Amino acid sequence: MRYCYEWQSAAGQWYRAYGNENWEFNSDGLMSSRHASINDVEISESQRKFHWDVKTPRPDDHPGLTELGL
Repeated sequence: MRYCYEWQSAAGQWYRAYGNENWEFNSDGLMSSRHASINDVEISESQRKFHWDVKTPRPDDHPGLTELGL
């Protein structure tokens, strides 16, 4: 799985986290192994690409990572 998210530190600095994960599931459908690689990059507020409330899913009409050049 490939993903990207943005977060803000307690000091107010914005970051974009880029990651890749590999998952393995057992015969019961439960995750048995997870390998992740995540990198955080400092960004300015004007560089943010994700602006919806964190408690809601990404809007259906929001571009995906490829469309955003990520």
